[in-house]
Amino acid sequence: MPQMFKTWQTKSAKDVSLVTLITFITGVFLWLIYGIYLQSLPIILANGVTFIFNLIILWLKIRYR
Repeated sequence: MPQMFKTWQTKSAKDVSLVTLITFITGVFLWLIYGIYLQSLPIILANGVTFIFNLIILWLKIRYR
């Protein structure tokens, strides 16, 4: 969350690696699917929130290129 706010405030995402971000988002998405498969609310909530925040960072990275 702090990284998202910093990117938004500075309007710069040069410090964020696109490859690393996409890799991380993919891993979080797979954990989210796994949590849904297990019907485990803690896994679903934790990874759902992380997934959304990182999608926002990805969007900011693309927007402020």
